[in-house]
Amino acid sequence: MRPLRGIDTLASLVGPATLGNSAERHAGSGADPRSNRVHANADTTAARSGYLAGDPPRPPLATGVEINADTKPPRLLDQVRARMRRLGLAIRSEEAYVGWIRRYILANGKRHPQELGAHELEAFLTDLAVRGQVAASTQNQALSALLFLYREVLGKELPWLDNIRRAKRPERLPTVLSREETRLLLGELTGVCWLQASLLYGSGLRLLECLRLRVQDIDFTRREVMVRHGKGGKDRRTMLPTSLEAPLRGQMAEAQRLHERDLELGFGAVWLPDALARKYPNAPREWAWQYVFPASQRSIDPRSGIERRHHLDESVLQRAVKAAARRTGLGKPATCHTLRHSFATHLLEGSNSSLETYP
Repeated sequence: MRPLRGIDTLASLVGPATLGNSAERHAGSGADPRSNRVHANADTTAARSGYLAGDPPRPPLATGVEINADTKPPRLLDQVRARMRRLGLAIRSEEAYVGWIRRYILANGKRHPQELGAHELEAFLTDLAVRGQVAASTQNQALSALLFLYREVLGKELPWLDNIRRAKRPERLPTVLSREETRLLLGELTGVCWLQASLLYGSGLRLLECLRLRVQDIDFTRREVMVRHGKGGKDRRTMLPTSLEAPLRGQMAEAQRLHERDLELGFGAVWLPDALARKYPNAPREWAWQYVFPASQRSIDPRSGIERRHHLDESVLQRAVKAAARRTGLGKPATCHTLRHSFATHLLEGSNSSLETYP
């Protein structure tokens, strides 16, 4: 890629970009996009140059394109996306890294990163901490994105990269609910939100692990839940509370009716990971691959541009749990992940109560 000089147009530097559409909120991530939508309001000036988000979902990156004198080299942010997809990183990581790299370029007068050095990078991170007042974890995420840019995309192993210090993250203890508080919280939830929250507590699932469950991941005979491609890309099995079997069967029956309706309309193909859709062309429409908690509406996959039904957006349960915690007056910052911490704590306390699900 030819080095770009300071006043090269921003469009030639980064090209059109989007921060995605709910698809890691709505289609295609991590374990599943590797999914779901992130909406962002574009800066007016940058939007005119085709730089920030707000564009329609981007088409898949071109592959197998021969570069010659008449073919323009890939734009920088497209190179970042291509490298992250080559390494199998989640769509949410891709969205976050592209967003930070974009902000870094804008903060330095749209200069190419190859022209920038340790001083500019430190100034950018310092500005985030002092003026932006962001948390240490946010600073470290921005640093990780920029290190990825220099090392993986630009192929630069610069000595000063190793001298950039990460912000120190404070050590905090997680919020844990008592058994009575858990009963009160779950008692304020209804319908699908109650079932999902009960799985978080009764099976110790993370939020997206629950939402990404597929029909084949539920084993009623062995009373097990298979978590595929969880944190760190690892699979694991966990228990399925007996009291959740009937509600879960009812939810799967409703999901099947929705799937059959999609098939009648010419849809019904779900996203599959790792090119399984090409290896098994009929698998995306098979019942076993469908989500247990499908979204109420179909959406556009931000990577492929295909309209399909993804799983429910995580914000639905997040808002419901937050509202339930407020109504119960717990006086604790209870979230979806609090239920997972409570599951682990109650197991360690030697009680079987965490294997039960409260009304």
